[in-house]
This record gives sequence, structure tokens and C-alpha cells, in this order.
Amino acid sequence: MTPLRRVVIGSLLILAWPMAHAADGQKVFTQGGANPAAMACLGCHGPDGKGIAAAGFPRLAGLPAGYLSKQLHDWRNGSRKQPVMEPLAKALSEDEIKAVSAYLASLPADPAGNLWRQQIADDPTTRMALYGDWNRQIPGCVQCHGPGGGGVGEHFPPLAGQPASYLVAQLNAWREGSRSNDPNQLMVGVAKAMTDDEIKAVAEFFARSASQEVTP
Repeated sequence: MTPLRRVVIGSLLILAWPMAHAADGQKVFTQGGANPAAMACLGCHGPDGKGIAAAGFPRLAGLPAGYLSKQLHDWRNGSRKQPVMEPLAKALSEDEIKAVSAYLASLPADPAGNLWRQQIADDPTTRMALYGDWNRQIPGCVQCHGPGGGGVGEHFPPLAGQPASYLVAQLNAWREGSRSNDPNQLMVGVAKAMTDDEIKAVAEFFARSASQEVTP
């Protein structure tokens, strides 16, 4: 083999190395990570990543990669707690977290950007979701999470179309302190100011959003 040929082959191998060893986000989602403790995501979040509403498992498809990656890191460092997700996140490598987050972000999500049309003047539940209650320092959910609760950037995830039981569980986690990974502790204060009935009603409001339309 000539010196030039050896150089060419060596260069190709060097270029191929990162590709050969890069984590495959789809494989992590469907089969799990290299560590057996890193179970496949689809078992709980569905084969299309759109969640399993009846079981309270949230939609991941179409959420920002940065948000998904942050949640996995927060389960690893303990600022977000959940008995299934904590060990799973700790078992994933950094490459696997990056890859599966990017894969999930690339999946199509059900449109949830439009609020559904309905009368709100006499509906305190709708008013809470859209406008909040500033007398108690509660902003409307859509003021942070975007029109229709469709999500804004990496720090305000979609609420629309998520299972009501999942949203209730997260609001209660903010109240109880088992979740504390929000910027400036905004959600902690909001959740603690809301009543149980308001939490349930707002969760049900956004859970219905995938099939209806509304304008404030």
C-alpha cells in the first residue's frame, strides 16, 4: 500500500469514527440506551412519542430538544424527581441524551397552537387559563406558554394536548417541592397559589385543546 493510500484510508476512518460511535436517537427511543437501565421511551410515551393519555404519560413528540435535554439532566441532578425517570436519566450517556432529545424534537406533534372558540365571560376555569388571577399573582397560563398553550422556547413547554393527569401531577410536584427546576421558581409560586379545583380545571382545559379551538 502506498503512503498516499494509507493517508487517504486513515483520514476516512477518522471522519467515520464520530458517525460510527454517535448515539442514535431513534434507537434510544425504541430500544433504550447502552446501559440496560436506560429503558426504551416508547413503552410509556407511545410509538409516535405522543404520550398515553389514559396512563398520564405526556407527549414528547415535537417538544424543543433543549427542553427535553434539560429535563433529563434535571432528573439526573435531583431538581426534578420521579421514580421511573430518575434512574433512566442517570443511565443515559450525554450523547444518548442529546440524540434522543433531537430525535423527539423532530417528530411531528398534533397541532396545538390555536385556542378553541367558546364563551369565557362566565367561565372562571377558562379565565384562569387565559388570564390568570393577578390579585393572587397568578399569570394566565398562555401568557408564558404561548397562544393555545402551544409552548414557547426551551423553558415553557406545550400544555395543550397533554394528559390532564400529567398536568395535575406536575402542578402538585411544584407545590410539594419534588420538582424545582423552573427558571426563577415561577411555577412554584403559581402552583402554590392555585387551589386543587383550579389545578384540576386548568389541566382538563388544556387536555381538551387538541380537538377544539378557542380565541381569548
